[in-house]
Amino acid sequence: MPNDVRLLAGLGAAFFLGLLLQFLGCALWHNWWPMLTAFVYVLVPMPYLFFGGGGGGSNLASSWQDAGKFLVGFSAVAAIAIPAILYHAQKIALGALCMELLAMLVLGGTVLAWQVLSEAEGSSPFYY
Repeated sequence: MPNDVRLLAGLGAAFFLGLLLQFLGCALWHNWWPMLTAFVYVLVPMPYLFFGGGGGGSNLASSWQDAGKFLVGFSAVAAIAIPAILYHAQKIALGALCMELLAMLVLGGTVLAWQVLSEAEGSSPFYY
């Protein structure tokens, strides 16, 4: 049990580190354009919530799950593309781009670690 608490505390700390990097990417360069990426972080889990992700079923159910996986991939690519496009359009500095990409890596790694840990316990939050 104490090991579980340490894992959850570590995941919580990593999540807040990612959020801190997100805000620092904006605040240090006095430019809030990179905050557009925060909308993508909200959109990424939505297809899993709406379309589900597990269990058997008909081909129609499988098609909806495939559509949900496609939308998750699309949103994840947008998390990288938005800062890259803003840098290319010279709206943000190189440091802000690096900070935003690092924040995306930390937040994405945190979510993946949480999913792996919860699947190991047998109760994944993404699969109903």
